[in-house]
Amino acid sequence: MKKQPVQWLLSAASVGIAGIILTQSYGTAVAETNTDRFVQTPEQKVTTRQIAALLDRSHYLNQPLDSQTGGEVLSMYIDSLDPNHTLFLQSDVDEFTEKYADEFGARLKRGDLSAGVDVYERYRQRSDEYFAMASEMLKTDIDLTGDETIVLDRENLNHFEDKDAQRDYWERQLKFQLMSITLGQEDEKAKEQVFLENPDITRGQDLVRNDERTPSEILQNRLSRQQERLERRKDDEIMEGILNMAMLTYDPHSNYYAPIQATEMEIQSSLQLEGIGVSIRPDRKNPDYTRIVTLVDGGPAAKTGQVKPNDLIIGVAQDGETMTDVVGWSTREIVALIRGKRGTAVTVKLRQPNTPDASARTVTIVRDIIEQEESGVKQRVVEVQRPDIDETPKRIGVLEVPSFYLNYRARRNGEEYRSVSIDTAEALKALNKEDIDGLVVDMRNNPGGSLDEVAKMLGFFIKSGPMVQIRDNRGNIQVYRDNDGGEQLYDGKMAVITNLASASASEIFAAAIQDYGRGLVVGSTTTGKGTAQIQLNNLALGSAALTQRKFYRVTGGSTQNKGVVPDVELVNIYDDATFGERSQKKSLPWDTIRTAPYKPEGKFTSDTLETLNQQSKIRQETNPQFVYLSTLNDIRDMEDEQKPILLDIDSRRDKMQLIEKRSLEAENKRLIATGEKPYANWDIYQAAMDAKFEERSQMKADERPELPEDEAFIKEAAYIMLSADAEETLSPEEKL
Repeated sequence: MKKQPVQWLLSAASVGIAGIILTQSYGTAVAETNTDRFVQTPEQKVTTRQIAALLDRSHYLNQPLDSQTGGEVLSMYIDSLDPNHTLFLQSDVDEFTEKYADEFGARLKRGDLSAGVDVYERYRQRSDEYFAMASEMLKTDIDLTGDETIVLDRENLNHFEDKDAQRDYWERQLKFQLMSITLGQEDEKAKEQVFLENPDITRGQDLVRNDERTPSEILQNRLSRQQERLERRKDDEIMEGILNMAMLTYDPHSNYYAPIQATEMEIQSSLQLEGIGVSIRPDRKNPDYTRIVTLVDGGPAAKTGQVKPNDLIIGVAQDGETMTDVVGWSTREIVALIRGKRGTAVTVKLRQPNTPDASARTVTIVRDIIEQEESGVKQRVVEVQRPDIDETPKRIGVLEVPSFYLNYRARRNGEEYRSVSIDTAEALKALNKEDIDGLVVDMRNNPGGSLDEVAKMLGFFIKSGPMVQIRDNRGNIQVYRDNDGGEQLYDGKMAVITNLASASASEIFAAAIQDYGRGLVVGSTTTGKGTAQIQLNNLALGSAALTQRKFYRVTGGSTQNKGVVPDVELVNIYDDATFGERSQKKSLPWDTIRTAPYKPEGKFTSDTLETLNQQSKIRQETNPQFVYLSTLNDIRDMEDEQKPILLDIDSRRDKMQLIEKRSLEAENKRLIATGEKPYANWDIYQAAMDAKFEERSQMKADERPELPEDEAFIKEAAYIMLSADAEETLSPEEKL
């Protein structure tokens, strides 16, 4: 396989290590603005110029950051702050458009964020107006009955023309939120009564919140937390919002990450972090608190012996600094405080639930590198037996690939490192020893990752030839090839499972397996992310991912927008209208280039695929898990947020009870079909689900039992694979 000088990134959220730096300044003269809170630093100015130069000169589209594009950036930024068009008035939008649209791009080129900050301060002002109105309104008795309606999804509607219309919507929005909280409380109290009457159902967990707050108090607390977080937003985060929208104006996968978020992206890529080794989430009983869920075995926190699961984090202090009270903070904010460089110390203030603040203890922990072993490739063997066909069960290897990860930093430093190809090679060797009858590669929810890694992975399955084509913005085409002389780590039957959340590198993998006739692709059409990004990690602040390449199948067709269409369709659990490349703003179009000469290893004829689809459809229509998932899709479609919803709690309760009734019927139908006991009512069902998922959340990933609805896809893929026979390979002459 040909080595490439640059690591290209193929993922829904592109990550990695590479980079260039551009510091060209621009001297366009533009009017200044008054921004009291935000004082731009020299590093922020340099970063802004760098991002502007990258977009102006280096993006795949070759689209200059001129006055027209700058106006589009401004419009995108306004929409990002107010996607539902409820905070900015139309006069605000008109004012900013007239004042800044023509010069927004020029400002960015000279490192000036003041126009974007001006928009942000108006957003903060309008938000404060909303919070103040809501606070006053929540002090009154609000009638939750009547014949008013509300449209929840206003993305395609205009901004309000005046404050009266805006306030009317805000009041309706608060009324809807109160209705939802009230109905949620009714459900919660019914569940808690089940816990009290049936303690066995809790699985030994404390799941009774006993929340005595009124719906108005709950909503007020929620809004207060939102306002406090808005006030705590740092200047780097404001800069991130502006620059990220500038990049997203070019395509959905060019992104800017402020320093905190850049660290998160590197962690996702390397499966490695520098921290204390805990997983956290908002406390179930009181979301103002953040709870430690699990500790990493052998991690810094576990080694202290003083940190326990279920501890609430109430304060964090950097080494030698004052303790910061983090009650009411988001988990992202707390993570940002806790993480830091290896060898440095952080002090956390902890207490157990249901104990007074006076019982809190402080623990100082030295940060270290923690390997996220659970996040990598996993393999296992399942047995499947087709009725009336197989005399004995078939042994099927399952390869679960969560992403195309690679620890770039460790590799660059010459250290031992993890990558998806290394882990997959070990997994395939282990599965080959198991004498398997076929292999199912599970690419569901795989967001992509490293281009080098997907190319190496394909080499394990394909004899030789081109695997993917890459075109740059100048039209130059590069072909990644497998030139290992026909060596394969696995040469048996195989199927690849995809869904709408399978993106980028996982689409390259599925497309190549499909084009070579090496195996079947089953599931749902993939995301359609057919672009490659370079990661820029040596900006003055943070990092960026810039789209500079587009990739194509060996057949010449792009996966961009269209995605990879499976050979055999399985139930789609995602909403096509809101998920995937086809629903993104500014997504690049589908197109084609020339075919790269290649020799398929087999071919599944149209008659074969038609038969396999017919057989699978019959099985899906009778399989309790697929029937259940299909029914949930129908139930999901009962709610359309683009249509008016009646603001009457009795009507809303009836609608929710109908949804609950149908959901319970769907659950009980699959339980009865699988020989399990059905739930007596909705409250018992919800209580049991709460207990089940709370228990699962505290398990390590490799200890959690497979969910039956997930396992149904594995078994169906195996049935399809075992029933399929590819015809002989086409000759090279037929394909050239």
